[in-house]
Amino acid sequence: MKSVELFAGAGGLALGVSLVGFESLAVVEWDKWACDTIRQNQRRGYPLVQNWPVWEGDVRSFDWGAIPQDIDLLAGGPPCQPFSMGGKHRAHCDERDMFPATVEIVRRLRPRAFIIENVKGLTRPSFANYFQYILLRLEFPEVTRRGHEDWQDHLRRLQEEKSSGVLHASGLTYNVIPTLVNAADHGVPQKRERIFMVGFRSDLNIEWSFPRSSHSYDALLYSQWISGEYWERHGIPVSRRPVLPENLKNRVRDLGMQIFPIEKKPWRSVRDALVDVPDPRRGVTPEFFNHNFQDGARAYKGHTGSTLDLPAKTLKAGGHGVPGGENMMVLDAGELRYFSVREAARLQTFPDGYVFHGAWSETMRQLGNAVPVALARKVAASVAESLIQAEMSKLERAKGWQVA
Repeated sequence: MKSVELFAGAGGLALGVSLVGFESLAVVEWDKWACDTIRQNQRRGYPLVQNWPVWEGDVRSFDWGAIPQDIDLLAGGPPCQPFSMGGKHRAHCDERDMFPATVEIVRRLRPRAFIIENVKGLTRPSFANYFQYILLRLEFPEVTRRGHEDWQDHLRRLQEEKSSGVLHASGLTYNVIPTLVNAADHGVPQKRERIFMVGFRSDLNIEWSFPRSSHSYDALLYSQWISGEYWERHGIPVSRRPVLPENLKNRVRDLGMQIFPIEKKPWRSVRDALVDVPDPRRGVTPEFFNHNFQDGARAYKGHTGSTLDLPAKTLKAGGHGVPGGENMMVLDAGELRYFSVREAARLQTFPDGYVFHGAWSETMRQLGNAVPVALARKVAASVAESLIQAEMSKLERAKGWQVA
């Protein structure tokens, strides 16, 4: 199966797509540092990225005529800054809003499916109409904006098209499923909420839902405060275990009274993710790439670091995350230190053999903008399975018609 990756960054979403077996026809990213990260891994012979056709530049300048129509998958995370909680919230007025360009590429390539990822901020009430506009543009990519229309006029025309139902029978349309996801619920050691917009071309008649969550906070609480398995696994004796917080006592009591066992796995904590990674303050460890100590961590209002025994807070990019943001951990004794690049990569589920190009602040920016590889792989696998099943059903119907 063939894919194209837009706004690829350091490669988180593209790695997940490649792990499923998609072959990339184009990996497009404008940022030089992120492209250098991919190219450095290619020079090192990292297998997943070895044959990626990386193109450094604006997606609007790429020669899309060189990519065949009807590819299997288009994947990408348009820049999140126009909608991010930490950004300026200018949405459609922000020149970095790349959703119009994304829709145009969908219209030109007619992919069988797409995976679009962005920040939770896109779903907040102040962006409600624009979010609906994005979804309708993805659903009806051929209903293009006219020269005299602003986006609100275009939204009204798209709403009319949807209510009429005409295009669903005659034009290029997609069934779009938006889902707000916490990466921690899918085994990522980070509380990272993101919106995924997954679409399938309507003519494929695919019924799809977002993959079910596999991990839960309740399961983590049970393993810590009821069974004690979590502390035992990490070799932490009773004398060194923390005291159950007062605000969790009722919740833990109710968990202990449940008759049926918790079926999901525990959320993965920072301690789980970094269990075999040495403290970077002890010196260079050649077996761990990008694992140098970064001094200067300090807490301030709204930025207090991640505790060891929960998933990390959302890794951030830009001024609020580098330096002094939530890219810190709180050690057992209450001391703060920054995550090394390798530790942050673990929290984003990048493979240990994947290296990052640039200084600490630059590589942390790349990581803060990335899609967790494990979550990308899970979503891409579910999409691939649906595409394969649709193709098999098509072949079976054709075979039946031939017999008749």
